[in-house]
Amino acid sequence: MMMEINDRDSQDSQDDQEEFDPMAEFGDHVEDAIFSQILEMDESEEEREFSAPLILGFFEQATETFDKMQVALNDGNLESLSSLGHFLKGSSATLGFNKIRDSCQLIQQYGHKLDVDGSAVPDEQLCLKYIADALEAAKVETEELQKLMRKFFGQPAEC
Repeated sequence: MMMEINDRDSQDSQDDQEEFDPMAEFGDHVEDAIFSQILEMDESEEEREFSAPLILGFFEQATETFDKMQVALNDGNLESLSSLGHFLKGSSATLGFNKIRDSCQLIQQYGHKLDVDGSAVPDEQLCLKYIADALEAAKVETEELQKLMRKFFGQPAEC
């Protein structure tokens, strides 16, 4: 009888391990289907020689782009903000990074003096305020996702 209980507990433990989905931690930050396709390009799940540098490199690119956006925001350069928003929106969408993509979409739209539904927003100062809010959100989302990705890829946390 004791043997049956231990066998059952062992089986339950194995089932729990098999059901664990490390991508579940990403929540709505990441589009599972897109991210899974990127992971499938790796020859080895242990090494992740394709996906890890691609994903972790994105965060360097995002940081550089955020710095450029901050300069453009300080200068009130809506055209540059729209262009940079479009650029980072594309990169984040390609990797399945939903929240970052959505914030960058807002930056792009307001850089064109359009709101989310495409209606004109003639007040440049209001557009700059909305862009500043979206930029801050994008930075926070990027920082949160970077921590999750570094953990996923077994990389040390940045100081």
